[in-house]
Amino acid sequence: MQEHVILVDHTGREIGIQEKIQAHRDGKLHRAFSVFVFNAVGELLLQRRAQTKYHSGGLWTNTCCSHPRPGEKYHHAARRRLHEEMGFDCELREIFRFTYHTQLDNSLFEHELDHVFVGHYSGQPIPNPDEVEDWKWMDIRALQHDVRQNPQNYTYWFKLALDRVVEHFPKISFRDEI
Repeated sequence: MQEHVILVDHTGREIGIQEKIQAHRDGKLHRAFSVFVFNAVGELLLQRRAQTKYHSGGLWTNTCCSHPRPGEKYHHAARRRLHEEMGFDCELREIFRFTYHTQLDNSLFEHELDHVFVGHYSGQPIPNPDEVEDWKWMDIRALQHDVRQNPQNYTYWFKLALDRVVEHFPKISFRDEI
């Protein structure tokens, strides 16, 4: 089954849909989301994307990310994809959004209006091996240091979003079960 993404204009207004891979070939601006899940001690759950992914395979990134389906709200899409990729569900809260555009190494482009969500979970993920090659919990400061030292190991969007997520970090209350 072909997947489709929701195309948007520079204001975020929906202007159509397109098959996912074609939208990435054409570099069309479309809706996306990124999920950052923290545990009770403030570590971030990272995943290493499966080598078989259509882009950025083998790179470390945030807990999960994807695109909402046509007619699907961001929040529902983020929770659906978190379960599909990492095998668990938790409450999520949107903290910001940003737009980025970059060329990938396989003649594809990422041009996304990315909504960033945070959540809290302290259990054991059960990652889908078709999506996730590896995973780990990582201290946020150690992670920022590693991203600066080894940027080639991380996805483009993750590097853009991480510092902004960290800016929100003191405001994130885990007692309230995000």
